[in-house]
Amino acid sequence: MALAITDATFEEVVLKSDKPVMVDFWAAWCGPCRMVGPIIDQLGEEYEGKVVVGKVDVDANQEFAAKYGVRNIPTVLVFHNGEVVGKQVGVAPKQTYADSLDALL
Repeated sequence: MALAITDATFEEVVLKSDKPVMVDFWAAWCGPCRMVGPIIDQLGEEYEGKVVVGKVDVDANQEFAAKYGVRNIPTVLVFHNGEVVGKQVGVAPKQTYADSLDALL
């Protein structure tokens, strides 16, 4: 299961993590987000202990979505050592997301 990340926890959970972090920027009203959500949850379980996988609800938490230029959702960003090292906008196959994580492990 993916971790719920808020503006208040983003810096600690994502930017200061010693592991790669995958963040799904989504909203409840977004149809494509509902397609990506289960994939992100599966990756959270499969990569548990190796990667931090989380979700940011952009309606409730706009600060970091704006900071990283998230204009379309779903947008999945991959962070490593506090820097964005991967980006996927829109729906993609699970393997696309997995490959971006595998490249960092």
